[in-house]
Amino acid sequence: MVLLDVRNLQKSFPVYGGMFGKKTGEVRAVDDVSFTVEEGEVLGFVGESGCGKSTTGRTMIRLYEPTGGEVIFDGKNLFQLSAGEMRKTRRDLQMVFQDPFASLNPRQKIANILEEPLIVHGIGTAKERKEQVQELLHVVGLNPFHGERYPHQFSGGQRQRIGIARALSTRPKLIVADEPVSALDVSIQSQVLNLMMDLQEQFSLTYIFISHDLSVVKHISHRVGVMYLGRMIELSPRDELYSKPLHPYTRALLSAVPVPDPEAKRKRMILKGDVPSPEKPPAGCAFHPRCPHVFERCREERPVFEDAGGGHMVACHLMEKGG
Repeated sequence: MVLLDVRNLQKSFPVYGGMFGKKTGEVRAVDDVSFTVEEGEVLGFVGESGCGKSTTGRTMIRLYEPTGGEVIFDGKNLFQLSAGEMRKTRRDLQMVFQDPFASLNPRQKIANILEEPLIVHGIGTAKERKEQVQELLHVVGLNPFHGERYPHQFSGGQRQRIGIARALSTRPKLIVADEPVSALDVSIQSQVLNLMMDLQEQFSLTYIFISHDLSVVKHISHRVGVMYLGRMIELSPRDELYSKPLHPYTRALLSAVPVPDPEAKRKRMILKGDVPSPEKPPAGCAFHPRCPHVFERCREERPVFEDAGGGHMVACHLMEKGG
């Protein structure tokens, strides 16, 4: 069953300049992105910094107001809901942020931070909320007595567990995890990832997992979407994407992933040039200035994001030439 259907999502930010601060252009942070998420699925997003993956996650749950497109969540078009209706819907839509310290109020005790979503959505009596806070702390591997402490008294990994507990408090249907382990030590990352996987199974959660680390995304995701310059350029079941990438950009990303076997031989694909400015994206395929296989059509015509077979979606003119 499809829980989330994102159709032609767009988000632009105005650019101001000059002596009078007039609008001089706009940055297309999310440029016509479409995908679906099945109930109980983990969909991973990968790409370089600035490719639009975090903005996509925030825009589709209306932390940023969209420029265009539609998002159908559990049968509702989120972009047509009033502020009051959207507030009620947020009970089923939660987010885990990248920086666990910045996302927690330093002046509030952990118990108050975890109880706040329950109060906002009118869940339970005061006694039931206290019990649920203690249960949430236990579920994420913390001592229930830690509720009387403040965020600064915890390590980064513990703070992220608190962030996960807060997202879990309203028993949501979908959690958007925006780089949830990138700010943590490598030794702690696997613990938090395993916790998220256990919670997904325990509470039948659906995740959108955003990361620049392809190894992390491979570990947790069922399907993986690759973004470049605000566009979705490839989307596929995890194992197929990692074994048979179709887009040249995806191949370059995967060729840069470290492997544990020092004697393993593989061809490293080095991309030339820098990522173009999203304020002035290139015509045609956004990747063509750096693509080693570019030909004239790539410079003029934007490739269609379409199924190359077996649900493997890709936006590349090379597919019509046989890959």
